[in-house]
Amino acid sequence: MKLSIIMPVYNEEATIAEILERVAAAPTGGLDKEIVLVNDCSRDGTAKILDSIKHIPNLRVINHTVNGGKGAAIATAMKNVAGDIVIIQDADLEYDPNDYPKLVAPIVSGAVKVVYGARNLGSQKWYMAAGNKLLTLITNVLYGLRISDMETCYKTMAREVFAGMELECKRFDVEAELTAKIARRGYKILELPITYVARYEDKKLSPMDGWPAVRALIKYRFAKV
Repeated sequence: MKLSIIMPVYNEEATIAEILERVAAAPTGGLDKEIVLVNDCSRDGTAKILDSIKHIPNLRVINHTVNGGKGAAIATAMKNVAGDIVIIQDADLEYDPNDYPKLVAPIVSGAVKVVYGARNLGSQKWYMAAGNKLLTLITNVLYGLRISDMETCYKTMAREVFAGMELECKRFDVEAELTAKIARRGYKILELPITYVARYEDKKLSPMDGWPAVRALIKYRFAKV
């Protein structure tokens, strides 16, 4: 079996080299590994750094010529993965790739098809943590779920879960869209705790990104998926 690590990237020159090293070195629970990185038309030195990286095995870089947003980058990556299981990896250093083995294990064993890495939000600013909790509460109410962290980046899925799934949300509201469509398709979401430390240097997500997520949650509760 193969694990495909999807990495949307936009203006991450400060962290891109280090996160790629961490991902390349991370265990996968015995799975083969590929990294499908989508450079979403970065305007800093990210592209130059990526061009200089030659030693990372099984790394594929796809370049967007126009900035489309995190959701657009994930959609591009999903159409280009070869793995049996996928996990989404942010290009900053908030998440620890060493958590991969425990996230993929329940899928490899056949216990579930979807695993979310649940964060401890203690390192977030209070208003960001409150926003995350509110979005998760809305998700649970609308979709009859009992999860604790809808907004986590570490969404791990068997290939069949996203096969044929057309992502429409272009920005950070893709997290809501993915969760909504997973739930509407009847898949159980297993949560496991992960290592997480919030960062605020060059943070792209803002409290205003919560409103598009709410709209997406309402839309996909009733839209055909």
